[in-house]
Amino acid sequence: MTLQEAIQARHSVRAYKEQPLSETHCHALQEKIAEVNRLGRLHVQLILNEPRAFQGTLAKYGKFRGVTNYLVMAGAKADDLDERIGYYGEQLVLMAQTLGMNTCWVGLSYTKVPGTYVLDEGEVIKAYIAIGYGETQGATHKIKRIAQVSNASDTTPEWFGRGVEAALLAPTAVNQQKFSFEYLGMKEGRHRVRAHKGFSLIGYTHIDLGIAKYHFEVAAGRKNFDWAR
Repeated sequence: MTLQEAIQARHSVRAYKEQPLSETHCHALQEKIAEVNRLGRLHVQLILNEPRAFQGTLAKYGKFRGVTNYLVMAGAKADDLDERIGYYGEQLVLMAQTLGMNTCWVGLSYTKVPGTYVLDEGEVIKAYIAIGYGETQGATHKIKRIAQVSNASDTTPEWFGRGVEAALLAPTAVNQQKFSFEYLGMKEGRHRVRAHKGFSLIGYTHIDLGIAKYHFEVAAGRKNFDWAR
């Protein structure tokens, strides 16, 4: 499965089989975690065979069942930490999907279990990602239209439209999709795109934007454009 195929196939999964992650999958995850920690300046940690984080009241409210493996998404406090958590965390999510695993981003419905993770001075946890072998492959949800989140048109590059389509398949908190993409034209021989974060009372929009931007890059082709601030 390619990353583009993983974007199409991935759905949030909340119920998991009682099946430990294979040694091969654990090794692949740890290698990718080391990469995203280095590139994203993060402190992501894979926790295995630990059920307590998803046995509390919040987890039951979130309808989680059988979660014993998860990623702790942490890093040093910074203005852009949330966006980096989303951008690099989604790399782990899509890689897991290509290997036959299922995942779910979790913002609130978990319990921090002392002794299961390590935080260095100044670091904070921003989210968990449940990971394992789902009882199902999840379900699709209603998404916005391309015109609602971008200025894509007959005059914008084809790859821009593909990127927006992929971004609309990105997981966001309560499926809020509070982001947008704007094609800005050419500058110094390079196409430019700006990604915007919308307002939400629920929050998590910076993480959501990071996730959506990674989906956009996979489908649009990162070599085709530069991000504009």
